[in-house]
Amino acid sequence: MLSRTLVLFQLLVFLAATAAMPARAAMVSTGEYLAAARAEQSLGAAGAALARADVRAQLTALGVDPQDARARVAALSPAELAQLNTRLDELPAGSSVLGLIGAVFVVLLILELVGVTDVFTGV
Repeated sequence: MLSRTLVLFQLLVFLAATAAMPARAAMVSTGEYLAAARAEQSLGAAGAALARADVRAQLTALGVDPQDARARVAALSPAELAQLNTRLDELPAGSSVLGLIGAVFVVLLILELVGVTDVFTGV
């Protein structure tokens, strides 16, 4: 009697497990696939920027929890992620006025050594 009850119970569990909703498949266009891939790549790039220690320190200094910032970035639409990554790519990385002056000095020094200019003749 117990074995019969167990067999019936197993049969009911099996039927309940296999009575799931039918699978639905549809064609995915190349554009849809590429849009999803771009969104995933954009999310990865923004996540990498948020993972940097200096960015986390700046967020904390501004009173923003880095986990909250990561959650907000994850909630952005693909278009907003693309715009964010474009702005991240446009911003100078570690650039300042001192860096600009140093770059100009290096260019002038190279031009002086090659003989194109005479900037440092009095020095």
